[in-house]
Amino acid sequence: MIPVHVLLTENELADEFVSSFQARRLAEKFFYWFPLSVRAWLELCADGAYRNYVRSRSLIARSAGEVAAFFGPGLVEMVSLGSGQGDKDLIVLQALRERGARVSYLPVDSSQALLEMACRGALDAGITTHGIKADFTIPSHLAALSAEAETPRRLVCLLGNTLGAFDPIAEAHALRGLLRQNDLLLVDGELFAAETLAGYDNPLNRRFAWAPLRAAGIDEADGDLVFETRNDSRLPGLHLVPKYFRAGRDVAALLGGTTITLSAGERVDMNHSYKYAPETFLTILQDAGLAARWQGTSEDGRFLMVLAGVA
Repeated sequence: MIPVHVLLTENELADEFVSSFQARRLAEKFFYWFPLSVRAWLELCADGAYRNYVRSRSLIARSAGEVAAFFGPGLVEMVSLGSGQGDKDLIVLQALRERGARVSYLPVDSSQALLEMACRGALDAGITTHGIKADFTIPSHLAALSAEAETPRRLVCLLGNTLGAFDPIAEAHALRGLLRQNDLLLVDGELFAAETLAGYDNPLNRRFAWAPLRAAGIDEADGDLVFETRNDSRLPGLHLVPKYFRAGRDVAALLGGTTITLSAGERVDMNHSYKYAPETFLTILQDAGLAARWQGTSEDGRFLMVLAGVA
């Protein structure tokens, strides 16, 4: 049995997908919702050509012991926001146990399939686990994740450049509200470089990006998938990689019993990804009231990971 507490139902997700598509916008969660999307994501992670996954996972593998050293023996609750399949979380959980911690695991994700994988991996490793199906960007869902007075010390994780899938400035402030004085946040971000766009605009990532569109009956014959880069004027060194589908002809998207027509030239904005200069990533955390206790960088210098606490 896989214990999962549901804050976000499948029916709610289905309704939100239709309304989101009607507004010509596909949010981050829908790229991990459809079975085809989950399959495309797992294939993307399994292939070493997807460098961001490799960077994030290798940085975790190299640094988990250093992170775990901030927690001694005793109870530790690890909350993973946007846990995905949980393979990177498991590395940290095992490192905590090696330091003598008695760990429990709360993976949080809106994808039922990926959440089940995260829970199963931890349960098979003998770790007390309770999944939470939620969208942590919804204020009420985030509030439900707040620690009770008797909750053990927490390590809150947000890995795989997940902060950059939203508004990192606003989300960092929201995450600060989850932390008590003795809790820590482990978060990473992709550092911007001249070759950043090429890392996204490639066949493997395109297959992943097309998956939710294909689930709605839209494919390459119907239009183009466009990737761009631009600067966010709120902070120097804050860069955005947006993408969108642009219809090349009139297209009928089939969403269950609902048909939505896109006219030639119309676009559907899809999930974006923020990238950073190193000092910008640290500034975002500092401005949210978080102080870095440790930081590490991937071997190629393209991923920065920070362990932060309340300033």
